[in-house]
Amino acid sequence: MNNITANPVTPAICYGEILWDVLPDGPQPGGAPLNVAYHLNKLGMATSLVSKIGDDANGQKLEKLLDNWGIKKHLLQVDHEHPTSQVLARMNNGNEVSYEIVFPVAWDFISESQTILNELKPSTYFVFGSLASRNDVSRNTLFELLQTDAIKVFDINIRPPFISRDLLGELLTKADIVKFNQAELEMVQGFFRGSFWKEAEQIKFIQDHFNVPEIIVTKGEFGASYYKHDKAYHVAGREVKVNDTIGSGDSFLAAFIANHYRGEPPQTLLKNAIAMGGFIATKKGGCPEYQLEEYLNFKNQIF
Repeated sequence: MNNITANPVTPAICYGEILWDVLPDGPQPGGAPLNVAYHLNKLGMATSLVSKIGDDANGQKLEKLLDNWGIKKHLLQVDHEHPTSQVLARMNNGNEVSYEIVFPVAWDFISESQTILNELKPSTYFVFGSLASRNDVSRNTLFELLQTDAIKVFDINIRPPFISRDLLGELLTKADIVKFNQAELEMVQGFFRGSFWKEAEQIKFIQDHFNVPEIIVTKGEFGASYYKHDKAYHVAGREVKVNDTIGSGDSFLAAFIANHYRGEPPQTLLKNAIAMGGFIATKKGGCPEYQLEEYLNFKNQIF
């Protein structure tokens, strides 16, 4: 595998929530941006995290994890008024997860920083979601950063009630690459009155309406699709023994970005991303410990 950390510019910056998922059997580090950063780093793509922790024990534990994992934390901020985020996660039907996201918390107050702007180059992947826009402080900072020429990757990650039609539309118009799951794709159709049933028509509606050049649709065990301009690519999924689904979509996105950065062809992008999402679903939590060789062996077994 090629070493992609030689570029002196940090190739990826993830923006948004960093938190503890409080699960029935104990807390796990989480938040989509943290999960994506974790797996990008595992895949050899140097990554910085833009977020905010509280001045508390939970924040110190997260900061220590970033050090242990090698994720760049110089863009991580500390809030002396609001606590480090916790999300109360509940398991439903064995594997599916529902979340109660506490508000307000430290990452709702990410402040603007010239240091962040200075790191966003045209070759940088800037990864963001909709949840980090639920409070005006972090939302204003995000829109300031979205003026960059970096490659803007929008992981929809809709968490009602923390999204509105207008906000979602604004975020979509800023994105170069958007990742949906099937439920989110249907939800966006409803938001913007897209009366299309076939996936290809739904995607074209979004591409035309918001000028999004590249769209990914994840389908769990059924694989994923990638739409790039007027081309469409599809790869079927593989059955895996699921431990839990926490972070599997985030690991999929990380593998997609890492392979996109390397210039891999679309079918390879999808296969590697599907393999990573399936691999993490066999493990516990969004940031499980693993060696890169384990993932590569898993990928070779299923494809």
